[in-house]
Amino acid sequence: MRSLLQLMMIIGLIGSILITEGYAERRRNKQRRRTTTTEVAYEKDMNILGDEELNDEAAASSSEENDSVLRMDPCMDKHCGAGKICKTNGAGNAGCVCIDNCNEESDPRRKVCTNHNVTFGSDCEVYQARCFCDSGDSRCRSPEFQHVHIEYYGECRQMPSCKEEDLIDFPRRMRDWLFNIMRDLADRHELPSHYLKMQREAETNMTLRWTNSAIWKWCDLDGHPHDRTVSRHELFPIRAPLMALEHCIAPFLNNCDADNDHKITLKEWGKCLQLDEDDLDDKCDELAEAANAQ
Repeated sequence: MRSLLQLMMIIGLIGSILITEGYAERRRNKQRRRTTTTEVAYEKDMNILGDEELNDEAAASSSEENDSVLRMDPCMDKHCGAGKICKTNGAGNAGCVCIDNCNEESDPRRKVCTNHNVTFGSDCEVYQARCFCDSGDSRCRSPEFQHVHIEYYGECRQMPSCKEEDLIDFPRRMRDWLFNIMRDLADRHELPSHYLKMQREAETNMTLRWTNSAIWKWCDLDGHPHDRTVSRHELFPIRAPLMALEHCIAPFLNNCDADNDHKITLKEWGKCLQLDEDDLDDKCDELAEAANAQ
């Protein structure tokens, strides 16, 4: 009996030891898992931080490279007109020079007819020819090409003559056309916001209907340089699309340049459209500031 009791006590002691060891082992495993998870999370965080640092370094490097390019290439901020490209001289200064070669165009629709009734292969060739003559280049074809400009796209063709009675009525038709274009652009939400006020005024005031649309188009045509005049070349957006429909557009616009200096002032533009000079207000600077503020 005593032996049996001793045996049971020994078995109980061994079981207690095993339970204690099992519990301790579970705690050690749990601690190892917690430690491993913490290490993985730490390593992941460090990788993320490392990636962010690399991205920041790459962005900084890219920014430095862009700044370096801007510093190395003076032509980045140089604007050259049509027919010209920017080149740097030996001193590293940027300047505009005439384009040496224009791409050869195979599409006959790319041909253009000039005010001298001469067909050129492309608009690039017209601007190049004008640049050669304007800069005194030996490649100038003729002194008259110093003021050559595009009349319309396509090969030159015989245009109907403009009758005197048609030319007399043309200013009225031109005023109507300018106002309708301005209104259509507003309806299609394509009119810049700084012109919308002028368009709304023109809808309710007959006098402003003509003057506002005239001022809008004159300011719109006065591109680069913004010199408060519209050159014959800057009239191209009006002349070219209307040539096939309005055979009086060319003589009408020619008459607008009253002093034949190849530039049309707002006063000349208003007189050409038979508008009262007192009703014309040069708003181009004001409109340009509004456009830049947007």
